[in-house]
Amino acid sequence: MTALYVGLMSGTSMDGIDAALVDCFTQKPHLVATHSKPWPDSIRRQLQQAQQLNDEAVFGLHELDRAIAEQFAEATLELLAIAGTDVNEVIAIGSHGQTIRHRPQADNPFSLQLGDGQRIADLSGIQTVSDFRSADIKAGGEGAPLAPAFHKAMLRSGSENRCVVNIGGVANITLLPADESQAITGYDTGPGNNLMDGWIKQHQSLPYDNNGEWARSGQVNDALLTRLKADEYFQLPPPKSTGFEHFNQDWLQQHDVDALPAEDVQATLCELTAATIADAILASETNADRVLICGGGVHNTYGLERLQSQLGSIPLASTEMYGVHPDWLEAMAFAWLAQRNIDNKPGNLPSVTGARESVVLGSLSTPDI
Repeated sequence: MTALYVGLMSGTSMDGIDAALVDCFTQKPHLVATHSKPWPDSIRRQLQQAQQLNDEAVFGLHELDRAIAEQFAEATLELLAIAGTDVNEVIAIGSHGQTIRHRPQADNPFSLQLGDGQRIADLSGIQTVSDFRSADIKAGGEGAPLAPAFHKAMLRSGSENRCVVNIGGVANITLLPADESQAITGYDTGPGNNLMDGWIKQHQSLPYDNNGEWARSGQVNDALLTRLKADEYFQLPPPKSTGFEHFNQDWLQQHDVDALPAEDVQATLCELTAATIADAILASETNADRVLICGGGVHNTYGLERLQSQLGSIPLASTEMYGVHPDWLEAMAFAWLAQRNIDNKPGNLPSVTGARESVVLGSLSTPDI
């Protein structure tokens, strides 16, 4: 028997849609098929422009919301074609959507992801769970990160303390103590790839630093690193979450980076990501025996070398060694969270997000056909 779900994810790097077909029939879901769909250039430009809008204007993005949904629906149907799976075999889609604004600490907290769930359901013919963050925020939580509950289901060990590190545009950690009586904790540590991606795009017109080779060619500027690490976000206690609203190229420009060799800035940004992740892990009361890496940062060879150096003797490994492909873990997580919604089971971890209670995440849309 199978229980097929589709997970859809587009991260802060805005490089495209990750679509994962996941069988959730067994206790540990497994990946059936995957598909990556790049954003059309016109939509990518609109998304980048939307990031610059003030909070009031963000809520007027209805046309883009529909266009994003159409792309998510197409990604789903393309995925199913690759897998040779009929639409009627899929129980539900879990769509994270594309985050445009994340304000859990605002006077009226909210987190906005584009990609209308009803539109996805109508175009795909599959019931769709979307808007995963709002229920946690309504319960007093940060609304992110949400993957730690999936990390718990897939990667927790009874014999060693593990830390899962997701390095996307933003980096976050999940601490999985071996002792099940201890709470699982986690939070966004700060920048992941986003500052490095933005800097190399500005100076070399490249979308990312392949294997971290440009960063490797530079020298870490200790004075700049100290200024960057002095940001108040790094001093805040968890639970906490962040995004491009805080850590972006405008933020970087405040630190006189144009006076420095561009490759040295890249090296320093890489060190910032590694150092802030390591600081968070080493400061935890859960002494990690092993660190597992997922997300796009798993491909930054130099960045992982710097993280390993910061962690000392704590071994570093890809989640792939433990049965979860690092590039597809987040998309899988939203397929799993869709199943939690369908089964009316909580999907958040209050010990991670700071919510008052465990809640069912997401809003269910059924096809209007």
